[in-house]
Amino acid sequence: MTADPAAHLSPEAMQRAQRRLVAKAIAEFAHERLLAPEPVTDAAAPASPLEHRRSARPGSDTPGDASARTACPPSVVRTAEQRASAWRLETDGSEYRFHARLGMLEHWAIEEDTLTRTVAGAPAPLDAQQLIIELQAVLGIPDHLLGTYLEEIASTLASAAFKIHRGGPAAEDLAVADFQTIESAMTEGHPGFVANNGRIGFGVSEYRAYAPEAGQPFRLVWLAARRELSHLATGEGLDEDALLRRELDADERERFAARLDGLGLDMSDYRLLPVHPWQWEHRVAVTFAPDLARRDLVFLGEGRDEYAAQQSVRTMFNRSRPDRDYVKTALAVQNMGFLRGLSPAYMRVTPAINDWVAHLVEDDATLRDAGFRMLREHASVGYSGDAYHRTAAPSAQRKMLAALWRESPVPLVRTGERPATMASLLHRDAAGRSVATALVRRSGLPATDWLRAYLEVYLRPVVHCLLAHDLAFMPHGENLILILDGAVPTGVFMKDIGEEVALLSDRAVPDDVRRIVSPVDDREKALAVFTDVFDGVLRHVSGILHADGTLPEAVFWSLVADVVDEHAAQHPDLDSAVDLRAESFAHSCLNRLQLRNTLQMVDLANQSASLLYAGELANPIARSARPAESLALAR
Repeated sequence: MTADPAAHLSPEAMQRAQRRLVAKAIAEFAHERLLAPEPVTDAAAPASPLEHRRSARPGSDTPGDASARTACPPSVVRTAEQRASAWRLETDGSEYRFHARLGMLEHWAIEEDTLTRTVAGAPAPLDAQQLIIELQAVLGIPDHLLGTYLEEIASTLASAAFKIHRGGPAAEDLAVADFQTIESAMTEGHPGFVANNGRIGFGVSEYRAYAPEAGQPFRLVWLAARRELSHLATGEGLDEDALLRRELDADERERFAARLDGLGLDMSDYRLLPVHPWQWEHRVAVTFAPDLARRDLVFLGEGRDEYAAQQSVRTMFNRSRPDRDYVKTALAVQNMGFLRGLSPAYMRVTPAINDWVAHLVEDDATLRDAGFRMLREHASVGYSGDAYHRTAAPSAQRKMLAALWRESPVPLVRTGERPATMASLLHRDAAGRSVATALVRRSGLPATDWLRAYLEVYLRPVVHCLLAHDLAFMPHGENLILILDGAVPTGVFMKDIGEEVALLSDRAVPDDVRRIVSPVDDREKALAVFTDVFDGVLRHVSGILHADGTLPEAVFWSLVADVVDEHAAQHPDLDSAVDLRAESFAHSCLNRLQLRNTLQMVDLANQSASLLYAGELANPIARSARPAESLALAR
């Protein structure tokens, strides 16, 4: 522990963190039509030239969501090159004023340094928790969950203050940095969620030891789990012995066997199970104390390899042996609307799902040509011999002892290539410079050519998977790893397959794969691109490149339209009723999910039924909306 483990919680760092989070909260809540900022028309600011019109369809909000219906503001018609205008927002007790540019997909780009708050006409400090309290009725947060959400906001602020206090590499340096330097340098969590760095459960010293941004190496704890009370599933070409030989050195395996032998136990009666050190300290040694006493679980000690937490917190990269697998473990901290556990039952079929999807991807020439690959989750282990698995109703305690092994990208890239989290495209350094623009400049390509290269390896294969195979991933920034040749994207690795892939039609699949079948209609199928790619990723990338002066958003979306059209022209045989050039699409809202239930955003067994909508969003590549002169602007 340092002399002051909370040194990052200084007034200066917290003030900057508050400003950043308040700006993001206003921007994303307005994007989800929970807030309706008004253009300022008094003498202090020029009148906004924007025209307003209602676009939400009557009755399109989720039944029972009264706050959504009353708070749904107008969408805005504006020119693509609209400059920042002055806006005001009144809450229950405060008035906020700021300058912002309202872009396509109702993306609010707020100029943080212009943001002010007044209370009864007097200046007041920006306070993200107070903003949430002022907006509770509008946001629809239940009274009994408000404290939990405020705690996630506080933890997100603490994380932001740590990152501000620490500083970090400049964007230009990150554009050429190695894989794990980029991973630990990220300052933003999920770009859409406001409370996105909860990690509730980590103490201040544990945060410094295990948070991804802390970048500290640590060792996994290994347990032995009695064989008849646990399971191990492996993918094609892998068995238990081969897995352990690859992931643990021979002397480590001998040390673990000797530990069991010293207790009068036989290694053949047990399976090895890796555990996050926090989980061992706070959950296993307490919550599973009877299991340890019965020797159904046995503490074996730390492994030798050092790992680094990834942006997803519970996934660890092997720093000692980068060719070895990632390890993903249960981690019972509360983060972004979920307790980050892993279900042994859920993990049982994960390797089979990964094998099935991998064969589909590998056998498709279009995906191969795009450089689209998977990081296969090819082994999983779980323990279910505890009392919690004998209760009538499921509980969070059933998700506290499981792990999986996922391929590392390091041995899979060619000489001269390097991997980088796609989340880095949304990153700005301490000076406000973006990695996306730094990559464009370092590539030496025109911005349009760089963007096309990116869309060819990201958007095109995601579109193809949906239209050709009814297959949908969760392709947000943290779930994809870019393959960069110099500064140019040449391919991607998709990861987190077992938990987040979905087959959106009722097709014949092996029994072990049946879990991913989730039939929906064609309009909802399209949301796999509209919501998860257009709104969830490209909205932010476009906003960054436009704000940087790197590429106008009209040109950006014209190139997106080109990629979609070219894919359609290259595959006239695809019989899909999914229309990605439709005039509009349902506005699926992520923060509304978290605000409704801060403990569990969605039912993982029926995610479609959990979604919340706020009318329709205008499609930036709609046939009628695409400006013919956009590409000419870039030339």
